[in-house]
This record gives sequence, structure tokens and C-alpha cells, in this order.
Amino acid sequence: MSERSASGTNISTERSASGTNIGTDPTPLPTPTFDPAARHLTTRSGIDTEELTGRTFPYQFDRSLVDDVDLLAATPGEDLNWLEDVYLMTEDGMPAVFDRYTNAFLKIYFDIPEGRGDEYARKVLIKHLQEGNSYGIWLKHTHAKFAQPELGPWLAGSATVGENWRPPTLTGWEPRAH
Repeated sequence: MSERSASGTNISTERSASGTNIGTDPTPLPTPTFDPAARHLTTRSGIDTEELTGRTFPYQFDRSLVDDVDLLAATPGEDLNWLEDVYLMTEDGMPAVFDRYTNAFLKIYFDIPEGRGDEYARKVLIKHLQEGNSYGIWLKHTHAKFAQPELGPWLAGSATVGENWRPPTLTGWEPRAH
């Protein structure tokens, strides 16, 4: 099954054991290449989180930084269903994993061993969440309306945010006193 990403790129939601798209696109994922010095804004109609923030993370480029991620230990509770729904996809022709807390793709630039695409997508996502690098996590400090673990339940001992939420106010737009 194939869908379109926010940027209009075809993404595969089903993968074979060899990491190739199932269905209409039988080609393997491209070999990742990336030159951070060549970063520039594009004119496409979709939103690229890396482009907008100007940020990438070391574990997107170095597989050895996620090799030791224990998916079972990092997954909260007995129910692994949410992690089973995380697959290796593509965004802008690159292998990527979808970070639903940010509603954006996290591109993966290292070589992925054949048949282990979903595993590495999950490891990259867990590492991203555990290190607090998800843009959705960054927004919790200001916008969380109820007490919750800052880094989610996948990291024991995470700080709590959202305990003292107050609605935002704009200077000059405060409610009138009656």
C-alpha cells in the first residue's frame, strides 16, 4: 500500500523482509547520502522538519549509536502494539521513520542491513524520543495542559511537565476588567 506524505512524496506503508516496497514499487531503498554543508531551503509545498529547524541528530547518520537500543526494555507496559505500527518508510527519497509526536518524518542516513528496516526505524525513533529530541516533546514545556512525563513513558525517571499550565496571553490583548 502506498500513500502520499505531507510533501507529496510517495511513501510505502508495507515493506518486504528485504526492506523493499511491497506492491507497485519493488525497488530497494536508496543509499543514503547527505551533505550538511549543502543545506538550503527548497520550494516544495510540503514541510520538511529538518529544513525548518536546521537540526539533525548524530543517530540519524551513525547506525552504531542505535545498535544497543533494546526495543523491549524501552517500550512501556506490556502492550507493544504502538511500536509494531512503526515501519521504515521513505520521505524525499530517503529512508525515514514517522515521529507521530511531531507529525513529521525523521530521515535515516546510514546504511540499513537488509531485512532489518523496521527494526532500525523503531530503534532510531526510540533513541529520538529517549533523548528528548522530538519537536513535539520540546513543545510540552509550554503547551502540556496536564501532568505527564516529559520524555514519555519510554524513559524511566523522566521529569514531569504540564503541572502548572496557564493559558497564554498576548501583551495588549488581556481580557478587560469588568
